[in-house]
Amino acid sequence: MSDNSRELVHQTLTFASPARIPRQLWVLGWASLHYPEELARIRERFPDDLVTAPPFYGEPLKTAGDAYLPGMFVDEWGCVFENRQRGIIGEVKEPLLRRWLDWKKVRIPRERLSVNVRKVNEFCRRSDKFVLAGGAVRPFEQLQFIRGPINLYLDLAERPQELFLLLEQMHKFYCEELEIWASTDVDGLYFADDWGSQNSLLVSPGLWREMFKPLYKNYIDIAHDHGKFAFMHTDGYVTDILPDLVDLELDALNAQLFCMDIEDLGSRFSGDIAFWGEIDRQYLLPFGTPDEVRAAVRRVRSALECDGGVIAQCEFGIGCQPENVEAVFEAWNEAAS
Repeated sequence: MSDNSRELVHQTLTFASPARIPRQLWVLGWASLHYPEELARIRERFPDDLVTAPPFYGEPLKTAGDAYLPGMFVDEWGCVFENRQRGIIGEVKEPLLRRWLDWKKVRIPRERLSVNVRKVNEFCRRSDKFVLAGGAVRPFEQLQFIRGPINLYLDLAERPQELFLLLEQMHKFYCEELEIWASTDVDGLYFADDWGSQNSLLVSPGLWREMFKPLYKNYIDIAHDHGKFAFMHTDGYVTDILPDLVDLELDALNAQLFCMDIEDLGSRFSGDIAFWGEIDRQYLLPFGTPDEVRAAVRRVRSALECDGGVIAQCEFGIGCQPENVEAVFEAWNEAAS
């Protein structure tokens, strides 16, 4: 079997018995600031098999500030994030849209449609990695940034017409953006929304299926219609909607496995969807030992691997110990030997 990164990931996603388990490290700015030498060593020992293509925008995004520095950052939608710690992303304290009467004033950042397809294709041709599209398709999270979480949860209960009008407008924009990315030579499209708390969904499964499942179906269909794979990230407990994501034929899910019953996930979904990481970044990576991390990797592999179907992904985020991050990839190598 091929050891080429792109082929490894393809074989993993199609359960075609890859020669080894592909890997990817996600790095927050905090880790780069606090552990630059350790991070460089980990990257040298365990280079990524998946990378993200830069968008090479022809028009600059209308943002202000730096998302990873203390102070204020304004995203391309106009949402203002307050950040108090260098190296991580802040929070929206004041909603952009206070009254639904003003919903038409929400500015769609159409600059994100100025992706330079030629330069993206050049990036893909120069790499033997599996290339994911850039962008930030996240309807639920962006609605929270625009309305504020408390307001949005009330909106989901009260169902003002303006909520659906704004969501429809956002969704059309996201589909247009994904169509552009799907026309490039990237291998996969990517979207994200955090749907779980520590032990439950943030909304009822019924509401999720009614309002948001159709959106994700469109995103996944765009990917598949263009011969691309569909990747999704979500944090928290999401077991209740995993059957729906399988039903939509999502190819790869990045989720907080340790918020759920990993063995149950394996018995129900292994072989139907690829698990794109991760290893517990709440407790094990910051506070565990390398031996405990290795045991966690063995647990994930035992429960979820099925002629592929797993990607050795973890996040080097705030508080994580570099020796534990390194142990993640050492353990995946040991598991493959």
